[in-house]
Amino acid sequence: MGHFLATDPEGCWVAVEDGTDRVVGFALSQNRGPLWLLITYGVLPGLQGKGIGKRLMDAVLAHAGDRPGMFISTIHPGATRRYWRAGFTLHPLMGLTGTVDRTTLPAVTGLHEGTPDDIDWMDRLDTALRGAGHGPDHLHLLETMRLVVSRDPKNPGYAYLDPRGRTHLLAAQHPSTARTLLWEALASAPSGRPTGIPPAVTAANHWAVDVGLSARLDLLQDGYLALRGLAAPAPYLPSGRFL
Repeated sequence: MGHFLATDPEGCWVAVEDGTDRVVGFALSQNRGPLWLLITYGVLPGLQGKGIGKRLMDAVLAHAGDRPGMFISTIHPGATRRYWRAGFTLHPLMGLTGTVDRTTLPAVTGLHEGTPDDIDWMDRLDTALRGAGHGPDHLHLLETMRLVVSRDPKNPGYAYLDPRGRTHLLAAQHPSTARTLLWEALASAPSGRPTGIPPAVTAANHWAVDVGLSARLDLLQDGYLALRGLAAPAPYLPSGRFL
């Protein structure tokens, strides 16, 4: 949360109970150039349905202005209705989970460990795919995750990986590069330990389903990618918080 407060504090809001200092709801949003992102949003159980969520959403949407927007939504009926009324289309998300069958792993070539020097071209790739770069989010992610990149000027791509081999952001110029990055992620998972592809896969990114099922992972569905003013990015797997 501190990262988002530092980079775009005007997009961060809390709802406080009348007469007390108790926080009963919050919404974190960020403007990244011409793109608006909703990072997280919630109201305490028992206080939902009282208009708190609407006021929070109105505040962060006012911060968005007329920018296109993107975020990952839960399946909560009231929330999805609110997003739909705000002009967002809801794209069902798939994920995959399980233990990688390591006999399925192909040889991966052409990838390198990423560094801060890669951020400029990564931002250009982000802009081509979703209309805006990640800017300060890249440096933040580099502090906590492994960055793997393809520096091929004709087929660039990158992925942030956690220690369990899960992608937390993947972008590529071409599906072939995206597949290579995803195979590298799955290969980095500890042998015999559960891993997966987080539920961030839209129908436009079926290449990720192909990789996951080939690795003998199980397919699941969970949530929506909510979009306003732009098509589902591809080849692209968003992160829940960094999108």
